Amino acid sequence: MNPAHLLLENYDGVAVLTLNRPARLNALSRQTLAELDQALIVLERDGNLRAAVLIGAGPKAFAAGADIEELAGLDPRAARQVSAEGQRILRRLEQLPKPVIAAVNGFALGGGCELAMACHLRLAAPHARFGQPEVNLGLIPGYGGTQRLARLVGRGRATELCLTGALLGAEEAHRLGLVNRVVTAWAKDEQGELARDEKGQPVFDREAFLEAALTLAREILAKAPLAVAGCLEAIDRGLDLPLDAGLAVERDLFAACFGTEDMHEGTAAFLEKRPARFSGR
Repeated sequence: MNPAHLLLENYDGVAVLTLNRPARLNALSRQTLAELDQALIVLERDGNLRAAVLIGAGPKAFAAGADIEELAGLDPRAARQVSAEGQRILRRLEQLPKPVIAAVNGFALGGGCELAMACHLRLAAPHARFGQPEVNLGLIPGYGGTQRLARLVGRGRATELCLTGALLGAEEAHRLGLVNRVVTAWAKDEQGELARDEKGQPVFDREAFLEAALTLAREILAKAPLAVAGCLEAIDRGLDLPLDAGLAVERDLFAACFGTEDMHEGTAAFLEKRPARFSGR
């Protein structure tokens, strides 16, 4: 696999997927999405990769949206196909049995916001911006934005954001529940003071931000892999079901844990007051 728009690196069991079009603010072209699709297949099949972090190249953007040059020439039939393909790939991401953390290191607009919302967890840099501004182009979100945004922040705020195209800063996105954490990651100068650019603005430390996402991923990696997968499946399958149906999904997955070696190791380790050694079986 030798992609041009997406980089995949293995950080000791955590796949770091880098959207790699910084000159275009990592806009999601069809090629980018196709490469993401292939990376997700690798992530799902490779037993050495147990979690992933998704981040944008450069300091300005996670992904600033879909590639508008590609969208501009579509007719309704082609647009339906593009939407269906984007939705399919983001749904594959959402349904992965391994946790994926979006490290939003700048703009996450349109398709970029939709991509972040399809990840299981979202960390935001202080300068991150989120939004679904498609109405400014005479469009609506097409990769699941109307559906996931409403599920994350509620119908009223999602409707307002989609109708106005307004952008959210990192702290407001956190307050609304769109992101899990805001990570302060500012560079330091040689004296250990806050580094500033020529305009006096703090300099973003992308590597420190990525390390915060990797730290969260490693925290999850210390848990039982099958239990992590079970949590992800129970939440995904049960979220939009009536409560009793969702409880039935949870009950089945809970029971399945009792047939795993990890459950017996985890309970034994607890009773013996020692760290658990999970095998993923």
